[in-house]
Amino acid sequence: MNQNTIITVGRQFGSGGREIGKMLAETFGYTYYDKELISVAAQESGLCEDVFEKADERASSSLAYVFPLGFSYMGMFSPYHDILSNDGLFKLQSDAIRKLAEKESCVLVGRCADYILRDHPDCISLFIHSDMEHRIKRVTERQNITVEQARELIEKTDKSRAAYYNYYTNKTWGASASYDLSINIDILGARGTVDFIKEFIDRKHGSRPPHFG
Repeated sequence: MNQNTIITVGRQFGSGGREIGKMLAETFGYTYYDKELISVAAQESGLCEDVFEKADERASSSLAYVFPLGFSYMGMFSPYHDILSNDGLFKLQSDAIRKLAEKESCVLVGRCADYILRDHPDCISLFIHSDMEHRIKRVTERQNITVEQARELIEKTDKSRAAYYNYYTNKTWGASASYDLSINIDILGARGTVDFIKEFIDRKHGSRPPHFG
């Protein structure tokens, strides 16, 4: 039985989900993967990172959407089309995520990791959300843009993430029923949220029957 613990973190844009993921990784001593998943998938597949970057958390299966117009001719060759379509890239990234779960305990941010690892014996899925006012404040400070620009970016990014998640899973992005725990970071703050999640995970592990192997 695989004893690695995997924590997956879904998040609204600007919610602080990435910060929570990093803090959880530090708290448990796990490896943290966010954009790093792109590098891992690229290394595993032999494709360049730009290919995965352009398709990152997007639901479209069209090569024209993944590549600049000048590269769309590759769709003429079916083997390349199968591999380089967003669906093909999702499969490659999914394979990389499963290999990581077999290799080590880790924190995985986004990219449908909770669904990909739904049969993993010790995968805890989280969703981090926050009030729009706080999200706008985080984004304006982080990216040095206006309130209007921040709101537009938040809405656009959330829409893209939802479309991606809903397309590749049989669940609904952001819905509490899709995760083991959905939590508003604004209530307890980042540190308090991490402490709460740690207690949740510790109690989950404590309730497991002993494994004899």
